[in-house]
Amino acid sequence: MATRTIGESIRLTKRRKSFSESYIGEWIMTIDHKKLGIMYMVTAFFFFLVGGTEALLVRTQLAVPDGKVLTAEIYNQLFTMHGTTMIFLFVMPMLTGFGNYVVPLMIGARDMAFPRMNAFGYWVVLFGGLFLSASFLFGQAPNAGWFNYAPLNELTTGCGATAVSCTTGLNTDFWALGILMLGVSSIAGSLNFVVTILKMRAPGMTINRMPLFTWMTLITAFLLLFSLPSVTAASILLLLDRHIGTHFYQAGAGGDPLLWQHLFWSFGHPEVYILILPAFGMISEILPVFSRKPIFGYTFIAWSGVAIGFLSFTVWAHHMFAVGLPMVAQAFFATSTTLIAIPTAVKIFNWIATIYGGKVRFTASMMFAVGFIAMFLIGGLNGAALAVVPFDYQVTDTYFVISHLHYVLFGGTVFAVFGGIFYWFPKISGRLLNERLGKWQFWLMLVGVNLTFFPMHILGLLGMPRRVYTYAGNLGWNELNLLSTIGAFIIAVSIMVFVWNFIVTLRSGEKAGDDPWDAYTLEWDTSSPPKAYNFEVIPTVRSRRPFYDKKNPDIADWKTATH
Repeated sequence: MATRTIGESIRLTKRRKSFSESYIGEWIMTIDHKKLGIMYMVTAFFFFLVGGTEALLVRTQLAVPDGKVLTAEIYNQLFTMHGTTMIFLFVMPMLTGFGNYVVPLMIGARDMAFPRMNAFGYWVVLFGGLFLSASFLFGQAPNAGWFNYAPLNELTTGCGATAVSCTTGLNTDFWALGILMLGVSSIAGSLNFVVTILKMRAPGMTINRMPLFTWMTLITAFLLLFSLPSVTAASILLLLDRHIGTHFYQAGAGGDPLLWQHLFWSFGHPEVYILILPAFGMISEILPVFSRKPIFGYTFIAWSGVAIGFLSFTVWAHHMFAVGLPMVAQAFFATSTTLIAIPTAVKIFNWIATIYGGKVRFTASMMFAVGFIAMFLIGGLNGAALAVVPFDYQVTDTYFVISHLHYVLFGGTVFAVFGGIFYWFPKISGRLLNERLGKWQFWLMLVGVNLTFFPMHILGLLGMPRRVYTYAGNLGWNELNLLSTIGAFIIAVSIMVFVWNFIVTLRSGEKAGDDPWDAYTLEWDTSSPPKAYNFEVIPTVRSRRPFYDKKNPDIADWKTATH
């Protein structure tokens, strides 16, 4: 092979340099935590639209009895990819994006601890998501549910139900390989967050002075590091069953399908808190600012998050009450599931106490935060009902469970995400989202969520099983399904309002200034948007509200003198 001349090398270097300095190249090659955070969030929102479209197709099929919009196979692929997309490609990357952008600013750091690993994590998410979504192009999208139960994950399209070993169809391979790719990204991101938060805090920012969003991000990172090996092992064993001839999950060959459930839910229930703990952190930042009060019970909120993290590893088998667990196991997991409600209730009490007696400003961000509390409370109460074993026997694998999941993750996490977007968008863009449109979006979404998911409680109690692509017209489910479908389209309208708000704001939105909310934490002590280096001088922290101290030095000096 010919050796490059010095001149050719110089020209090639210049071309590379010019590309990296171009607008597109600057984003593609960036290792800046702020740009990577934006890229995470934009990518996650794209997949949110994809997953939402899948949900609308599912609800259209179920709007009336004997629906003919989708075939059974396409329906199975759509509802499987809807769950997989929303959990692994929307919520997790969106929360990672917020963490990437906000956490280093909150703790007074210049960047994440491992900037290149940070970039690697983003690109793996992007290509993992595109890989999973590309399965539709081949007609081979995953079709066994987002938790991909054995033996359904081995008896795919074209296989006989009595087959001992079956590898026809790539549906499950796409799912397993996609989850493995996304797991690599999550582990890289989690290690980065742990080291950044533990080692790069500003002088004076002790553990008990960290912002609560930082606290929840740290706990989430540990949850990911300890739970992902379980689903990784499950996916590898599945691929071995399908392609090497092993029989880990095949009862006919001496395996056990319940092994999949134990491995998956050992990850899957900590995953619920991975999806909700950062949302708790967002709410804990928004409520004090718009209530004009310090957070009530900071220590209880922080350490109840730690308690939730520990307890989340002790509750996985409450998803398996109906499989025939021993009575002692049922008693243990019912008890642990009930216990985990206590630290969660502590947070709700503290949030309400923070609002009580405050000078509340009902901005769009605050409305989403209050809406989060209400919706999450409904989801938490029906979740506590599922901890009661006899009741769980009656409603497991019905629409009651779907209602519970969506009240927690849509009424909970998605409301918190939009609250966080309205709160931190001025810092990210330098412009304020339109408050009037934001409040329209909130009310439409609130009505849509309750109209979509509350009837599912009743459908579940009436016996409608999940994962059915059609139903007869004489079962008493018709009107409730139609209401749910109407509610889903109202949610879609609310998202369109947000997209319009986003576009208009970027083009001609009101300038925000550096601190539009008169906030308390360090990210507001920078320009909007922040410079590449974040802070000209690394701040020194003296309390849990360091930016408030800077703006009110007389009060801060008095506090220091009296403590």
